[in-house]
This record gives sequence, structure tokens and C-alpha cells, in this order.
Amino acid sequence: MGQQGFWDIEERQQKLEQKKAVLNRLNQLVPWETFRPILMQIREKPRKSQAGRNPTDVLLLFKMLVLQKLYNISDDELEYQVNDRLSFMQFLGLGLEDRVPDATTVWLFREQLQQHGLVEALFEQFGAYLQGAGYAAKDGQIVDATLIPVPKQRNTREENQTLKQGEVPVEWQETPHQLAQKDVDARWTKKNGTSHYGYKNHINSDAGFKLIRRYSVTDASVHDSQVLGELLDADNSGDGLWADSAYLSVLIVEVLKLIGFESAYK
Repeated sequence: MGQQGFWDIEERQQKLEQKKAVLNRLNQLVPWETFRPILMQIREKPRKSQAGRNPTDVLLLFKMLVLQKLYNISDDELEYQVNDRLSFMQFLGLGLEDRVPDATTVWLFREQLQQHGLVEALFEQFGAYLQGAGYAAKDGQIVDATLIPVPKQRNTREENQTLKQGEVPVEWQETPHQLAQKDVDARWTKKNGTSHYGYKNHINSDAGFKLIRRYSVTDASVHDSQVLGELLDADNSGDGLWADSAYLSVLIVEVLKLIGFESAYK
């Protein structure tokens, strides 16, 4: 028998299968095609031209969002990890020769889902499949937040002041092409003395299976503790809560104790 090479993809994929990783298990449990009718709502408008590259498969992009929430990573990190990790490619049904959607494509897809009000319905359906397969959350909850950077805006001081007031500068409204290139919802925040511009991805995963149960996306300026209430999962029968100290003020800790949660810093 000849010596197998390091890049023997078939052998490595077999080893991944044998390990029964969580991503392989998800592909076995979740009937992904059932999500397609909901996802296709963002493509209801007919294409103006058939020229150019075909749109990226909506189901592929949705599974990338599942990966992102499962591992709590940014759009740029998601693009890198899908290109780098065989387990991610296998989960998505991609080969080494296939093109991986870039971070901008993922961001635009997520924006379209939000604009159509589809995000909650999709992840409630996803959670229902997990519950039906016996992945009930019962060992406590882990809450965390990840900064999602976006390209910095070249705005004037007056424009930024208008945005902070929740309004769009009049000049942008009069020039739709300029407005289309502006992110009017991202905000600045400072962490460990470094300024960041973009959003925050707040997640709640169960301590047992490490699967995302709840999430919230805010601009970066929103303090972690402000979304704790909507992140807590009443269906998780465990009473433990693991969280960064940013979530747990003295008052919040006392309230959590009153409703039956034992908190732990991480």
C-alpha cells in the first residue's frame, strides 16, 4: 500500500465524519431545503438582466449565518474560516474549487433578511428542529457579545451629529447613490482603549450543547447589559448563567438571583 499524501482530502473528510462533529450532526438533523421558500422572499423582484454572475444560493448564505452564530465570529472571520476549514466547507457543501461568498455578500444578505423581517422566523424554525431532535437547553446559559466591524464612514461632523439623532442628512436623501454607500446604523464604541466602528452580535448559547438559542444585533455603542433581558432564555431549565463582567452589574446580579439564576463571571 502506497503512502497517502498529507492533502488526501477524501481521507481527511472520512476522519471528520467519524468524529461526528456538531456540524455533521446538524446536517443530519436539519432539513435545510425547508428554509428555501422563506429565504427566496428576498429574491421576489425579477432580475433586470440575466447578464453577469448568478446570485449566490440563499441556502448557502443562510448556513453561513448559522455558522457565524454558532461560533460567534465576524463577517470577515467567517469568510476566512470557511476558506480555511474543511469542516466548514463540508457543512456548506463546498469543494476546494468552489467560490466562497465574501464578507460583504454575507453582510448584504443579512441586511436583506432584516429588511424583509425574516430573521426571527428563520431562527425560530431552526430552533424548533433542534428541540424536536432532543437538543433541549437544560444546563444553563452563556451570554457573550462580539464586535462586528464595518468600513469606517467619511462623514463630516455635522453629518455624524445628524445620524446620532436618528436622522439621515438631507444631502444624502437627495443623492440616492451616495446614500446607498452609507451605513446609517453603525456606531462607534471603545473597548480596552481602542475605538471600534460597527455593530455588536449578542448571543445566548446553552451550556450543554453550545448551540445558539437567542441573539440580538445592535450598533456597537449599545452596552452589553442593555440586551441581557431579551437574551435570557426562559425555556432553558438550568439556573446557571455565565457572562462577561460587562453584563453583570451589582443590580443585575441581584435581580438574576431573585428570578432563580446563579451568575458566574468568565
